Amino acid sequence: MALVGQHVLSIDQFKRAQLESLLEVGAMVEPIAQRKMRCNVLSGAVMANLFFEASTRTRLSFHTAFARLGGSVSDTTGFTFSSISKGESLRDTARVIAGYADAIVMRHPDIGSVAEFARGILVPIINAGDGAGEHPTQALLDYYTIYKEFSRLGKKIDGMSIAMVGDLKHGRTIHSLCKLLQCFENIRFHLVCPDNLRLPKVLIERLKQAGHRVYEYDNLQQGLAGADVIYATRIQKERFANPQEEDMSYGESLRIHRDSVARYGEKEVVIMHPLPRDSREGAFDLSEDLDELSQLAIFRQADNGVTMRMALFACVLGVENQLTRYLTPNRLFVPTRYSEYDAPFYRFDG
Repeated sequence: MALVGQHVLSIDQFKRAQLESLLEVGAMVEPIAQRKMRCNVLSGAVMANLFFEASTRTRLSFHTAFARLGGSVSDTTGFTFSSISKGESLRDTARVIAGYADAIVMRHPDIGSVAEFARGILVPIINAGDGAGEHPTQALLDYYTIYKEFSRLGKKIDGMSIAMVGDLKHGRTIHSLCKLLQCFENIRFHLVCPDNLRLPKVLIERLKQAGHRVYEYDNLQQGLAGADVIYATRIQKERFANPQEEDMSYGESLRIHRDSVARYGEKEVVIMHPLPRDSREGAFDLSEDLDELSQLAIFRQADNGVTMRMALFACVLGVENQLTRYLTPNRLFVPTRYSEYDAPFYRFDG
């Protein structure tokens, strides 16, 4: 695959053939991610995990993915504990870290910052989120999740319908997923949000130019109808230029809960969310009353993050064809599933 030594800064870098090849590598590494097998193909390699914005899932997922392939990880979190707080430029920081690590993962609150960091550096750098810009690896794991869920249901991505609900203006996961799905055919996009949180027009035009159908709604009754996938996002108040103005129109009527899915959604609709889900009262995020529904895929989706990031590391570092040589059975205790609340079909002993 033509990813060896490459930076991964935007989902625009990927063609459909590359996406499908990543699925194949993901299937190879999934037994490692699920702890059935062990692998040390990256033994001796070091990954620098640079997170200048708060994160739990993404930071630990990248760390876990690299470690399960046998590599070691150095973490930096926040500006306070980095030399940037002393006035060091991103360019200088990048050059220094490139001398320490075989791969670099970076999250930063400013759009374009990861690309700036990567400029001139030859060690592979992966964008783990740049403000309201992009989150390419989240789009990859979302793609893998849809593929796996659809495989179980006998569906295909081409021709599907997806309802995207929430903060479509600031949601970088939404932006990257739209760009990824642009590679497929005849998808129907239902964009459900208040007017002031709409998907950027440039993305809507890109989808239309690629031959997809785009519909915008301000209510769940129309927005969820006929959708094969519901992709909900939290309201990202931390990115609002004017919090009072932008937040005022989003309320309970756009909160997805068990009743709205039952009334307006398809029977086998796959429910996704990039997490974190805001469970506080008045947050109007994906409701917790969905947690016992088997089609709620949000935790399977999070698990898939380790799988796809492992696949990406293997491809970027050029070891995807060596994986089987380094596999050994895992002799440690491994649960048959991660939680007693997981769907019955989500087991690792089958």
